[in-house]
Amino acid sequence: MTGNMLIAQAGGPSMVINQSLVGAVLAAKASTKIVQIYGALHGIQGIFDERFIDLRAEPEEVLLRVAKTPSSALGSVRRKPTPEDCKTIFTILAKHDIRYFFYIGGNDSAETASIIADEAERQGYPMRCFHIPKTIDNDLLCNDHTPGYGSAARFVACAVRGDDLDNRALGGIKIDVVMGRNAGFLTAAAALARQDADDGPHLIYMPERPFLIDRFVSDVEGCMKRYGRCVVAVSEGIRGADDRAIAEAFSTERDAHGNVQLTSAALGENLAAVIREKLQVRRVRADTFGFIQRCFVGITSDTDAVEARLAGSEAVKAAVSGAHQSGSVALVRLPGAAYAIDYQIVPLASVAKHTRSVPDAFINEAGNNVTGLFLDYARPIIGALPETARFNQLRGTTD
Repeated sequence: MTGNMLIAQAGGPSMVINQSLVGAVLAAKASTKIVQIYGALHGIQGIFDERFIDLRAEPEEVLLRVAKTPSSALGSVRRKPTPEDCKTIFTILAKHDIRYFFYIGGNDSAETASIIADEAERQGYPMRCFHIPKTIDNDLLCNDHTPGYGSAARFVACAVRGDDLDNRALGGIKIDVVMGRNAGFLTAAAALARQDADDGPHLIYMPERPFLIDRFVSDVEGCMKRYGRCVVAVSEGIRGADDRAIAEAFSTERDAHGNVQLTSAALGENLAAVIREKLQVRRVRADTFGFIQRCFVGITSDTDAVEARLAGSEAVKAAVSGAHQSGSVALVRLPGAAYAIDYQIVPLASVAKHTRSVPDAFINEAGNNVTGLFLDYARPIIGALPETARFNQLRGTTD
């Protein structure tokens, strides 16, 4: 099948989403079945407005520089289309003879691609619709991990290591609030900051376990007795015993999907206030990492960048081969001691709508830390971190 291609990006930007974009464009340029290569500006909103740019006209040297640049080069969108919207999108795609459609994003983007593919089939219009995975939350079904997670996790690990060094110098209690509404993968990555047994984060809390204030205070108190200080990593989406996000009590703003915004500093400040009151510790500080986790320059995981590029190119190769009319690219870890990933095409419906959580085996019994299984899982994804050192005498060793 010969025709034009359209590609777009959606959802929160990441450090490697442009690697997937460029991987797809380069693969399309190499195919004799794809004529024009269009990029829609700001996701499906750009399709509605018919705001397309000619990606075939971009020199390869520019594409390669864009690939290494964080954020969404085409612009992004938070709009979740209705089935009627998708019919309109299909009409516009047909108008421009789009035979290959690629959407880079999370589970909502997979659902959008699925609805458009169904509409094309109903109308007998030959078009191949593919979803290219992206989310720093690492919560897409069918994937061992998703492009974007490794780099954001690397940022979290480096930032928490820096916070731990600061806390070691001045003492007290430090609380870092990390992105993660329903899944704690990104917060769990803070554990990779540790080098020595007494390094922070000393406590890690994720949405997968109930967060009880009294238990939290007791955990922090225990760390203060053991280490004389405490560093805490906590997901923005931690939930109370009623399964409601605790941060909802401090926010009234909602996103495009109707979710209460959890990215304000209120959660960290309120947790810090509780600790000050209950434990009478003077130096208690809280930081909310917020959006900086998504597009920080110069800290990209090499593994993440390579895998994101391949995810884009594999989607185009699968589409032009004709082996699949539609689908989502899934990153599947191969068995064995050596780290290796396979790229498989799975049905769009298997990725759309729903998400996954951190497996029980990755969370300790007390619900305030990760297990060694998580560390083994995450290390190859984020790569080696910058080394730091301490005087042997201060580490309690003469090695």
